[in-house]
Amino acid sequence: MLDDLFPGSSQVMLLGFPGETPDEVIWDVAKERDYAIVTADTDFVRLSAQFGAPPKVIRLERMDYSTAIAATLIRSHAVAIAQFEISKKKLLVLRRS
Repeated sequence: MLDDLFPGSSQVMLLGFPGETPDEVIWDVAKERDYAIVTADTDFVRLSAQFGAPPKVIRLERMDYSTAIAATLIRSHAVAIAQFEISKKKLLVLRRS
């Protein structure tokens, strides 16, 4: 849904991880592959505080909406995300207005 703006984007399930994969395993793979993690899960915010970047974490706050709306939110913040990717920051929080 976002490959046109963020080539190589994927989802945990599409990468072959089952739903019960520990967050630390996903963290390690994201770090190895130079991925940013986009999540509604606060556990990744904790891992970011604990270990720092990489990987960088983009937190979708109050994610009580569909994947399509999440994709629209991400698209509407594409410039901020691109700037975040090259910044020294480790966490970006996106909020739906």
